[in-house]
Amino acid sequence: MQKFLHILAILVTTVVLAACGGGSSSPPPPSATTAAASTTGWTWVGGSKYSGVFSYDFTAQGVGSTLNMPGARSTSVSWIDRDGNFWIFGGLTENAITFLGDLWRYNPKTKEWAWMDGSLTTDTVGSYGTQGVAASSNAPGARIGPVAWTDTSGNLWMYGGFGYGESGGFGTLNDLWKYNIATGLWTWVSGSKLVNQAPAYATKDVASTSNNPGGIVGANGWITSDGHLWIFGGAADSALTITYNNLWEFNPSDSTWTFRGGAGKTGASSYLTNAAGVYGSKAVSASANQPGSRLDAVSWLDSSNNLWFFGGNGWDSVGSAAGILNDLWKYNTTTMQWTWMNGSNLNNAFGTYGTQGVAASTNTPGARWYRGPFAWVDTSGNFWMFGADGNGATKSGLLNDWWKYNASTNQWTWVSGSNEPGATSVYGSLGVFAASNQPGSRKDVIGWSDATGNLWMFGGYGPDVSGNSGYLNDLWKFTQ
Repeated sequence: MQKFLHILAILVTTVVLAACGGGSSSPPPPSATTAAASTTGWTWVGGSKYSGVFSYDFTAQGVGSTLNMPGARSTSVSWIDRDGNFWIFGGLTENAITFLGDLWRYNPKTKEWAWMDGSLTTDTVGSYGTQGVAASSNAPGARIGPVAWTDTSGNLWMYGGFGYGESGGFGTLNDLWKYNIATGLWTWVSGSKLVNQAPAYATKDVASTSNNPGGIVGANGWITSDGHLWIFGGAADSALTITYNNLWEFNPSDSTWTFRGGAGKTGASSYLTNAAGVYGSKAVSASANQPGSRLDAVSWLDSSNNLWFFGGNGWDSVGSAAGILNDLWKYNTTTMQWTWMNGSNLNNAFGTYGTQGVAASTNTPGARWYRGPFAWVDTSGNFWMFGADGNGATKSGLLNDWWKYNASTNQWTWVSGSNEPGATSVYGSLGVFAASNQPGSRKDVIGWSDATGNLWMFGGYGPDVSGNSGYLNDLWKFTQ
């Protein structure tokens, strides 16, 4: 019963991002007024139009097939490798509300999925082996909401999340894993096998192998051009009521963590959480500025290695209670200062959509959270965001609105989709483009951008073709 209540808390109040990292590029979606006159738009590529589908694998492990398909899920994590293949790990499924620990690869050229590693059963515990040693028996436990990234050598990395450690421990995780694609082996790099571990801060701005962000779920992650990982925020407890606003940097070359800022440590064994934001003046950088504690924001990385994020569930400038946010923040990794760029400094704001396709200084997406706001950066450096759970123009719920943010003008544009929650998907025919095709409202999706700039999106939680909400395994492709 305790485990069920923990999971229910996630469904009612929850994140990975996906970790949507910064730096991926894809073409912008069309506006509703021009899509019919072009070939730009969505194609339903694979999976079911209905929710609740289980994984099906008709070939051997590691062997791709057009008949293979990961089951319906949300809150998974994703990578793209150097050959352009898409990868997903874990997530949450509605089979008795359970956690997944399976690893899948999708080849967009052959349109084949392959089950690569992990169990096809649910709620699997971690098999850690010896720290720093790769082994065929190693495997991360089933989980949701970790931070994931790809290093310069093409290895897949994953930190934390919420799920299973070793021997059935269930809670927030602080284990760091690396997957070598060439060998197909996992390595437990650092962190604990146990759950709900406190952070280890040491001295601010001093790197150390003994530092660690602690057990967190729903944090944001970025990979800067030097290959370093940056992590912000996340929740520290199973009920997602204790949140951080700490910023960490990880150097993969020596496996050191550096605490870069945030509320941090307040005593020998005490840590400040649920901190209110210090906003300062809009668009003005200051050393005193600090975003409030939160989880499940959406993030981007710009060409100057600035870290950006929007919204999430957390604490505004007043700090009297947590709520969903629509504030946009930028962190300069050179000056190490935060800037409040856009949005409200109070929680639970509704969106101001303006005219579709027209940028305006008054436009702002409504507050939203979960790892569902799917985000990417296009080749012109604009930030894009799709859907999530939050506020439309006047109502709250699951969204499918498309937004574009231009950093040079500090303006948002509502591009397409509904300005209110509850839109169902328009699938059309499998594999056939149509201008009227459109993914429905959903949260906790994952996605990728391929070498030719097409955008791909998989699964999440939302209404299926019949309007029944559940976990999805539909695969969509957006073509320019």
